[in-house]
Amino acid sequence: MESQAKNIILVIDGQGGGIGATIIKALRSGLNDDQLIWAVGTNSAATTKMMKAGANRGATGENAVLVTVPKAQIILGPISIVLANSMMGEVTQKMAEAVASSQGIKILLPLTQEQVYIVGTSTQPLPHLVEEMLLKVKEVMKLV
Repeated sequence: MESQAKNIILVIDGQGGGIGATIIKALRSGLNDDQLIWAVGTNSAATTKMMKAGANRGATGENAVLVTVPKAQIILGPISIVLANSMMGEVTQKMAEAVASSQGIKILLPLTQEQVYIVGTSTQPLPHLVEEMLLKVKEVMKLV
């Protein structure tokens, strides 16, 4: 039985589960062996891949996210897990809201296939970030 005193790290991923599996492998190699790592996939393939990577427990789907998120002290995954309808619709509004509203610490990778651009992932001063934002706007406008 898992101890209630231990912190739970929750890894959420979808589609193929490759990002989540990579995160779990890194956690397993860099943390104590007894660290509780839970995996929740937006689909069964993602959950399976994360379980094979070394998660202690795994579950799949919207309800699994809603039930596990409040129990986790740390939530890891791509930034798409807080974007409703991301991952080709696999992340529902309820899932995104649950993660975003969680009291747990969220550490999200700035990886997304959505039309979202994350500016400011470095420690540049604000004027440089605004310049980068403007360049991204100009780039996107050329694609439309």
